[in-house]
Amino acid sequence: IPGSGRKYYLQFTTEDYKSGENTGSCLATVLYPKTKAPPVVSIKCVQTKDQKQIQEEDNRLYQKLRHQTKPIIGNNIPDSYGNIEPALEPVWALAVAGSSYIMWEKSTENVGYFMAQVKSVKQWIRKDDFIEFDYTVLLHEMPTQEIISCHMRLTWLPGHPLKVKYFCASDNLALEDGSGLESGSAAGILQEMGANF
Repeated sequence: IPGSGRKYYLQFTTEDYKSGENTGSCLATVLYPKTKAPPVVSIKCVQTKDQKQIQEEDNRLYQKLRHQTKPIIGNNIPDSYGNIEPALEPVWALAVAGSSYIMWEKSTENVGYFMAQVKSVKQWIRKDDFIEFDYTVLLHEMPTQEIISCHMRLTWLPGHPLKVKYFCASDNLALEDGSGLESGSAAGILQEMGANF
């Protein structure tokens, strides 16, 4: 688009993170502005997975995390052999969902990211029903091969959008909010302005 940037039209399928089964198909447009702004994404998906089943899985994940007698604390997930302790799989799954918004906002036409590892995670015990974690995640930048360290605070309650605040070492420690509008699953996010870590 002259003066605005490049627009891409995409068609892709989504899959369940754990089982790998196909969960739907999506059509999207992505505009990479000429400025340093995040890409502008318009997306429409048709889910093949039952919404009730998604909610049940979210609730099972939530119950595992909510009813801990001690806060979850972990390091180096996965370990140097690629293993994830079964008790830390829900923490890893939330890190994947939260970091996807960091990767989306930081990506450009020429630079993309993959989450390489959760360097550290700590659960915060809250008095309300939300669950909250502080993460340090390592993102693998492509094609530069650099590893970027990002601090991420993630808050979630089933039926509500996932909330993510983050800053990355490469951002000169500037606080940023994740953005998006999906609700009801750990895959959604709500923009929340204000509070620092």
